[in-house]
Amino acid sequence: MRVFVAMLLACGLGSAAEWKPLFNGKDLTGWTMVGPGRFVVEDGMLKTEGGMGLLVYDRAKVGNATLRVVFKTASRNANSGVYIRMPELPKDPWYGVHNGYEVQIDAGGDEWHCTGSIYSLSKVSKRAQKPAGEWNTLDIELKGQLTTVYLNGEKVNEFHGSQQVPPRRIWFEPVRGPRPDVGYIGLQNHDPKSVVYFREVLVRE
Repeated sequence: MRVFVAMLLACGLGSAAEWKPLFNGKDLTGWTMVGPGRFVVEDGMLKTEGGMGLLVYDRAKVGNATLRVVFKTASRNANSGVYIRMPELPKDPWYGVHNGYEVQIDAGGDEWHCTGSIYSLSKVSKRAQKPAGEWNTLDIELKGQLTTVYLNGEKVNEFHGSQQVPPRRIWFEPVRGPRPDVGYIGLQNHDPKSVVYFREVLVRE
């Protein structure tokens, strides 16, 4: 956490006690895109476009903090995700899948693959996503190896990096194994048909 706080201070974001915006609502300053897909800034929001891609916050790693993402989907099956615990800056869009964890955004998935799940590793305890077109608040709390996910104020998942997980069944499911306490975070652009908007991306110690 010291590294994260120091880097935030160096970036001029103030003390660590408050919510700090990682997206400025104007452009992609502080973010790097990898993959064929892209994010555009539209009316103060990030919007997914094109094929699969990964938008990475490259200014600092996040750990022992809460990450807040405010999003809405254009359709029920719109697919995206929030990547956490990536040890290095990705060079391809699949890096986050196999080296970090994906906190899923997808109202249409099953309990292992719907919004709030740790994709194919930890299922949700309940569904709390609002209908398409309505804003959702996703809070991801990182404490060491513990990841706790809250969706619209309801706790929907708790996952420890050492707990038993289902076997990997297909190539696009994440490679099993440990992830770091502190890592880079990112937002996924999944496919051309999935349109997801992000209004806020915030972090707090």
